[in-house]
Amino acid sequence: MKKPTRGSILIVAAAVTGAVPGCDAYRTVRECGSQGCPEDRRITAEIESLLTEHRELMPPSMVYVRTLDGVVYLSGEVMTPLQRTEAEEVARQAGGFKYVVNTIGVGYRGGP
Repeated sequence: MKKPTRGSILIVAAAVTGAVPGCDAYRTVRECGSQGCPEDRRITAEIESLLTEHRELMPPSMVYVRTLDGVVYLSGEVMTPLQRTEAEEVARQAGGFKYVVNTIGVGYRGGP
């Protein structure tokens, strides 16, 4: 039998750690609905308000915010990596969250 390597152990540890927020989010959806509990909705609204102050993050860019169990999820698409970073920095200005998960894609949405 092959002895597990340090890398294998770290991968398993990261996978187990990453699974816990998923369980918390599932519990939150069951208890409070898909928009999260009242504090989650407050965080989402605050971040959405902050984002509207940044024209470069408005259409044609699309930044979506969802908060579940205190974890902020950013998704959508922006035109540059700098805008992706800026959206996360703007979200971090809000208070009361645990951490931010940024899955915003970078792509070009312009015409010919």
